Amino acid sequence: MSKQFPPGFIWGVSTSSYQIEGAVNEGGRGVSTWDTFSHLPGKIANNDNGDVACDHYHRYRDDIALIADLDVSAYRFSIAWPRVQPTGSGAWNEEGWAFYERVIDELERKGIAPHVTLNHWDLPQALEDAGGWRNRETVERFTEYAREFARRFGKRVRSVATHNEPWVVAILGHEKGIFAPGIADRAAAYQVSHHLLLSHGKALRAMRAQGTTAALGIVLNQSPAYPADPDSEADRAAARLGDGTLNRWYMDPLFRGAYPADVLAYLGADAPKIEAGDLEIIATPMDFLGINFYMRQFCSAAQPPQQPPYEYGKTEMGWEVYPSALAVHLVRLAFDYSPPPIYITENGCAMPDVLEGDAVHDPRRIEYFRAHLEAVAQARALGANVQGYFAWSLLDNFEWAEGYDKRFGLVYVDYASQRRVLKDSALWYRDFIRAQGATQTKD
Repeated sequence: MSKQFPPGFIWGVSTSSYQIEGAVNEGGRGVSTWDTFSHLPGKIANNDNGDVACDHYHRYRDDIALIADLDVSAYRFSIAWPRVQPTGSGAWNEEGWAFYERVIDELERKGIAPHVTLNHWDLPQALEDAGGWRNRETVERFTEYAREFARRFGKRVRSVATHNEPWVVAILGHEKGIFAPGIADRAAAYQVSHHLLLSHGKALRAMRAQGTTAALGIVLNQSPAYPADPDSEADRAAARLGDGTLNRWYMDPLFRGAYPADVLAYLGADAPKIEAGDLEIIATPMDFLGINFYMRQFCSAAQPPQQPPYEYGKTEMGWEVYPSALAVHLVRLAFDYSPPPIYITENGCAMPDVLEGDAVHDPRRIEYFRAHLEAVAQARALGANVQGYFAWSLLDNFEWAEGYDKRFGLVYVDYASQRRVLKDSALWYRDFIRAQGATQTKD
């Protein structure tokens, strides 16, 4: 394998709390929106839920040993807000904080840098009962939570992302209603997106006031928008709107201090209510930008919509594999927004994995990673300041509305026994990292 990345490049793996931890009724943990939503009949494939998931709460030492075996220098994980503050306000749950302290201790012993996400969607249900992210008061509760995390761990972790994929919380959770909390109201969705961004800015300021030494940022899911027919004015308009609602709606206020005018016009009366000073807070400077990338948007105005060509195949999620779009998008971000250092905080794919004895042969996942890492290298060569890459995911896990049917992990999980097996892709990723001379970046 050729050397394509510099020695200081960050290599990591990612997980999230609700997808792996389990132990939902242990250690003083409160109820989250995903606990509630996943127990509603018919919301999740096979009526699965995250009650046990990967049992990481009890097996975190073994899982961190697996991370160390991969020779990565960094681990991105999230804090379950209801585990450390059961109702999202009031008293802190010391048993919950102690769990994350043990995780950080173990990572430090293994020489792996902790990269933390504060909100990977598991909002305390008590806050949802009071209006959740639709209620501006939740912005203040999240700011208090971020401040407390920084007080406890702000000098022990390498980076803190406020939110993971606010688009998903807003649109899938509040416009389409297919994710928690299951609301279908476009006006509510865009108000939620504004409150998430506002809470991000306020949390950055609160954490800095606590003297944190961690790099601070946010994680956005993004996909460049391609018209199905570049010669079709209707398809080009669809692509412009797709780019606006997914990419520019978040990038513009964060880096330009304003929402995109064309999307505001599209929303009309459903546009969010914005108070004086909000946009200045949202545009608080960041230390890094996290980008989660899985696919491009293929935008067709036809009915039924024209489908992508699937030249490079598609994943078990039905998502088109189109790695060059990652390079295109990273270069676009660099030139349009001049962001701080970018981390690819998630990139990976669900494939039809089969356990064969002590092995899982997943050549299509290896090719997916290889092609997307090549795209990252190309983007860097063209001026995109990408400084880290986190594979999604360390473990097969609870895949939200898909339950346990879809496997994204580098590590196969037999959910009945909780046995872990390194897939061929995990061994490939380890060897790729070694070829970059990256093991020296552990500290």
